[in-house]
Amino acid sequence: MAQTAAPSGWPDWWLRRGALSWLLLPLAWLFSAMSAARRGCYRSGLCRAQRLPVPVVVVGNLTVGGAGKTPLIAALAEGLRQAGWHPGIVSRGYGRNNADDATLAVTASSDPVRCGDEPVLLARLTGCPVQVGRNRARAGRDLMAAHPQIDVLLSDDGLQHLALARDVELVVVDQRLWGNGLLLPAGPLRESPQRRRDATLGPDAVLRQIVGGGRHMPLTRTLGPLRRLDSEETLSLQQFAKRHAGSALGALAGIGHPGQFFAMLHAAGLPVQGVAVGDHQPLSEADFAAFAADSPVLITEKDAIKSAHLPPALRARLWVVGLQLTLPADLLPWLQHTLENARGHPTA
Repeated sequence: MAQTAAPSGWPDWWLRRGALSWLLLPLAWLFSAMSAARRGCYRSGLCRAQRLPVPVVVVGNLTVGGAGKTPLIAALAEGLRQAGWHPGIVSRGYGRNNADDATLAVTASSDPVRCGDEPVLLARLTGCPVQVGRNRARAGRDLMAAHPQIDVLLSDDGLQHLALARDVELVVVDQRLWGNGLLLPAGPLRESPQRRRDATLGPDAVLRQIVGGGRHMPLTRTLGPLRRLDSEETLSLQQFAKRHAGSALGALAGIGHPGQFFAMLHAAGLPVQGVAVGDHQPLSEADFAAFAADSPVLITEKDAIKSAHLPPALRARLWVVGLQLTLPADLLPWLQHTLENARGHPTA
């Protein structure tokens, strides 16, 4: 069921410390204790992380919901490939309807209902081999068996999936940072912000609020051209704004932080009416009920993956907004140096 978008995509009480947060604090302490016990199990050797034969880079976030991991993984995959690497991608495949112990290969034409929307999007954006599975180590082994040329694995999320040994951990943050700073369920945090990692990436203004967190690497996100879903017609933001000046515009987002998408559209001069739907949920005709009849509706690349079943008349109204991510200049050289050391071929 569609609803008017909140600025954060989180419950309001996750943004500040109110009565409900304090009421849930004992459960947050329990969650913290259980997480600490699990980590202690791996540190002590009682539980053993599985080491794969190639370096593993985990891209994740400390909070519930998306913070921009998918475009970062796509950019890293492209950068590594241009540098001569052969990356593969593994993912949990959130939202898929067969989330058992089996792993599943994903292609650009895969059904997102079976394998999750973000893995399909990554397959389309990168052209890299992609495998999903609840057990990411098993997904990685299956992927490398099918594609023996792979020499580095990128894990979409999995920061808390300790069963997979990793060589690099990258934490992504956005404008929401840590919300009210409390652990689940009193707040949005899945782990303490003090958690060790190799680098933290996000908007520069947000990174300045973080103490520690390894290297701080600023990311710049901008909106790219708009593509009409049913005809592949492409317009720049300026061309689209000029064509639809004075028209009612809608924007639909089923992502982790819909408010950020709507804010970027407003900043680009597109006064959209924003409607948020559940993350990873297929789009439905009811989600468009709030918009004026026949009005253009802007959606994310991720939501375009979930729109194939919509009626043709509705798909004809959809414009897909691309996202362009600018990586810091030192990210890829540092990452390659780290990966070379991890696979036993140190660089100078």
